[in-house]
Amino acid sequence: MEEGYSFGSQEFKMIDRASVAISGINKIISFDDEEFLLESVMGNIHLKGEGLELLKLDTNDGNVKIKGKINSFTYLDGKEKNKEESFITKLFK
Repeated sequence: MEEGYSFGSQEFKMIDRASVAISGINKIISFDDEEFLLESVMGNIHLKGEGLELLKLDTNDGNVKIKGKINSFTYLDGKEKNKEESFITKLFK
């Protein structure tokens, strides 16, 4: 587990790519109608879509509900980013 993130459980529930409910959220780092960047107990989450709207934010329980067309949901991991960068670096050598 990455340093800076506490252990905890997380649940992700998506319905018809039109809404998503996520538990274990520590804070919303940034958001607009096309993407959300969330800090969670399992690492940072990048959610992309169209017409995204925050429906519910429960800071006590760490629950978030978002509606809109969900296009992607990705956990951001520093290790994966380094792998991608090293692959691209190798490709252009």
